[in-house]
Amino acid sequence: MVAARVTVNGKVIPLSPAAPHTTVLDFLRDRGLTGSKEGCAEGECGACSVLVARPGVDKPTDWVAVNACLAPIAAMDGQEIVTSEGLATAGEPGTVPALHPVQEEMAVRGGSQCGYCTPGFVCSMAAEYYRPGRCAATPPNTGTDTDTEAGSGDAGHGSDAEHGPNGFDLHSLSGNLCRCTGYRPIRDAAYAVGAPAEDDPLARRREQAPPEPAITQYALDEREFLRPGTLAEVLRLLRERPGAVVVAGSTDWGVEVNIRSRRADCVIAVDRLPELRALSVESDRIAIGAAVTLTEIERRLDGQVPLLAELFPQFASRLIRNSATLGGNLGTGSPIGDSPPVLLALEASLVLADADGEREVPLADYFTGYRQSVRRPGELIRSVRIPLPLAPVTAFHKIAKRRFDDISSVAVAFALDIEDGVVRTARIGLGGVAATPVRAHAAEAALEGEPWTERTAEAAARVLQAQGTPMNDHRASAGYRSAMLGQSLLKLYAQTPDEAVSS
Repeated sequence: MVAARVTVNGKVIPLSPAAPHTTVLDFLRDRGLTGSKEGCAEGECGACSVLVARPGVDKPTDWVAVNACLAPIAAMDGQEIVTSEGLATAGEPGTVPALHPVQEEMAVRGGSQCGYCTPGFVCSMAAEYYRPGRCAATPPNTGTDTDTEAGSGDAGHGSDAEHGPNGFDLHSLSGNLCRCTGYRPIRDAAYAVGAPAEDDPLARRREQAPPEPAITQYALDEREFLRPGTLAEVLRLLRERPGAVVVAGSTDWGVEVNIRSRRADCVIAVDRLPELRALSVESDRIAIGAAVTLTEIERRLDGQVPLLAELFPQFASRLIRNSATLGGNLGTGSPIGDSPPVLLALEASLVLADADGEREVPLADYFTGYRQSVRRPGELIRSVRIPLPLAPVTAFHKIAKRRFDDISSVAVAFALDIEDGVVRTARIGLGGVAATPVRAHAAEAALEGEPWTERTAEAAARVLQAQGTPMNDHRASAGYRSAMLGQSLLKLYAQTPDEAVSS
């Protein structure tokens, strides 16, 4: 077994003597790479972001920005990391390294003040800078204010306020917070970067395959981090060690480690297992592996499931979506996870696997209580299956205090089949209104077989208001949550296009 090691800014560094639970952030800072900062230790501020070489969607390798505060360094065994220090290009000995184009634009356009958040912004911005196809999405120059000089307005910044004339997607920075500079100069810097130069080493690196997943057996002080090479080996380990913690993106477990000082005797990583990373579109269903990241799902499906396409921009931040998986989001059993309501509306099912075989469970039957499910000890989620064809009228409404990167007070997903003005089928998934995500069966029944009219919507909205068992907490009152359930259905009715009703 090769000793665990990671490549950082082109230099191979052994993991030892770091503890198995040590985060990437702490590992880097302990070795003098202090550009990455700890701001929240929960993956909400982005001050810690770094680039990791991952299997690409459009090229062999993608440079992906991740939260270094959440990922354990043991999960990076055999992988490649680039920090903010590694973006600059070294010149002749004794000379100052040349700034990366992203760093240059941040400097000249006033995108940095105290500088604490800047390295994290730079890494997230660099990931978008290297995204294949970004510049191909550049809108034509209309001759308006497209030069993005500091102090320029929104005019000419692309097809909408969140995409620049250079194809830059501002959602790539949704997980990065700044408390003193203000976002306008940061946005101006993002909208000013051009295409990578032909001799850009990180751009050229995308044409080569990413590192193969390393089979990891890293142990220290009677604690282990294991990455088996096959699903069969994982299932065997889970049978032998029922108390082991299974991680993929570690976006939930990383918070437990940082904020609650949780430690596990054994952590088993499944994020790179080929058996959990398949995504296929067949005639009667879509199958999504439990370890495919949300960003990969979003880009590989490319809008084929409109309800998922509506969910993704509202699910945490790009930094989180680059690591988080459906398997992890469903495996935690949280009643406020954003994916369960959508998958309930899509009538999804889960393939559960253990050492004895597999079984398929409808998601509607999966949750049994607060953070509890029918998943047995030694069993894990292998894939999510979405039946086809899809309902033509869908919507996802997330009610939260912030537009993006926030926890839902209420989440509602709709999937309706309306034929000749009559609701033939209705599926409604709810989150944040009970101890588990739930299907709104009573509201569905109030819609099915009825004409899709304002009167029907109002009657069903009153039924929907009574669904679940909303509670009062710091996010919202029970009365507010109930009111939002009813309003969400009225909003769906108001926004349903006429052609969807008459088709």
